[in-house]
Amino acid sequence: MTGTRFPWYTRLDKRRLTLEEMALFGILGGMTFMAKLAMSALPNIEPVSLLVMLFAVTFGRKALYPIYAYVLLEFVLYGINLWSVNYLYIWLILALCAWLLRGMTSPLGWALLSGGFGLFFGLLCAPVYAFTGGPAFAVSWWINGIPYDLLHCGGNFAMALALFAPLRKLMDRMYCGMIRRAGV
Repeated sequence: MTGTRFPWYTRLDKRRLTLEEMALFGILGGMTFMAKLAMSALPNIEPVSLLVMLFAVTFGRKALYPIYAYVLLEFVLYGINLWSVNYLYIWLILALCAWLLRGMTSPLGWALLSGGFGLFFGLLCAPVYAFTGGPAFAVSWWINGIPYDLLHCGGNFAMALALFAPLRKLMDRMYCGMIRRAGV
């Protein structure tokens, strides 16, 4: 009964959040933040992209709750800066792509999506820098970040290849059970 099997506009998405869902989404947002923090010694290698994709295919539009719980925690710890604007839209792009591909079963396909997102992360962030510093600044910022985008790509690819399929099954089972207990 999850977003994996139903579109975002289903009856499940139109109902109010239950207390159990609020708790789950808060925990998932916090878990995403802590997982990234635990891996912060590795440059641009983090589980956030993997988790955003999982949230999108499992929860549909309700994925916005754990995604923005994570973003809020980033803002609280690191403050507000130009990168903050990127975080307001960048994860939505990945969530939308994952949701559109929610029927895909190939682990390689998910790894390519996640790796591609990591590779183009800097390019996707560049519009904010173009707006604030001009096109030359945006291009120089993006080019200087390409080595980090390559690491981001490799880390995302490997994590999604190894973990997306088993975590998707786990999250589907967990959320279906929660929905059944709620009597929906």
